[in-house]
Amino acid sequence: MRAEIATAALLVAAGLPLPAQQLADIAQLAQGSVGASAELLETGKHLVSFHAGEHFPMQSVYKLPIAMAALRQVDRGLLRLDAEIRVDKSEYVPKSSHSPLRDAHPNGATVTLRELLRLTVSESDGSASDVLLRLLGGSQAVMVFLRDLGIHDVQVEDTEKRMAEDNTVQYRNWATPDGAVTLLRVLLESSALLPASRDLLLRFMTETTTFPTRIKGLLPASTVVAHKTGSSGTRNGLTAATNDIGIVTLPDGRHMAIAVFVSDSKADDATRDAVIARIARLGWNLAEPGALSNSPPR
Repeated sequence: MRAEIATAALLVAAGLPLPAQQLADIAQLAQGSVGASAELLETGKHLVSFHAGEHFPMQSVYKLPIAMAALRQVDRGLLRLDAEIRVDKSEYVPKSSHSPLRDAHPNGATVTLRELLRLTVSESDGSASDVLLRLLGGSQAVMVFLRDLGIHDVQVEDTEKRMAEDNTVQYRNWATPDGAVTLLRVLLESSALLPASRDLLLRFMTETTTFPTRIKGLLPASTVVAHKTGSSGTRNGLTAATNDIGIVTLPDGRHMAIAVFVSDSKADDATRDAVIARIARLGWNLAEPGALSNSPPR
């Protein structure tokens, strides 16, 4: 309690509103639904909580538990990272969906499992993700994996191809912000994967090329962020999902797990990304009170 009072005093001294009000002010900019959760993993201290128990469509965020489930099979010797996987062109997601694999090899391809994982996580390739689901035996295998970990607030139901075919399907693949943070904690603590698999996945997450304007947007440029983004299209002025979850390495080596979901938003792309960036910066400030007077969220 003393730490919370001290943090509140620092916020007030810096001319910033208290976190709950600041979160509400930031979320209002999205003109939609916003959920966020952030935790200092070394201590379990909650830094941010805003509609953290509500369901939000994950979109490509759901590729993280799929990749984790695949790596669990690697750890058990059921899959090999160097195994060559044939991908038929019939497995590709439609042109409306993101797939560097499809674009580079329109007639199909043979790639290693390691490359499928990299494409799925670092480049958010929908075709690669669906192939991983096929190798696992379907979404039910991912759900068994998650339940074995005690994670009940992350739901993987459908493929990327199905989401592309029917806009409503994306709401079946949902997570709560708290559930996403739990998944990140389990990943970092290696309770789900062997250290080598964990480290490979964290590297792929750190090398993520999509949407550096979200969690990373207002953090110092040198900050290491292992994250997975998720985005839907915009239909009739409404964007179903603008998301980012990740593990932020703080200057002193501690780690902040953060998940921010923006759903059914009427705001433009830049505003939605800025909402995520500002909430991430707020979490950073609360984890590192000394930064408050120098770099408040904008």
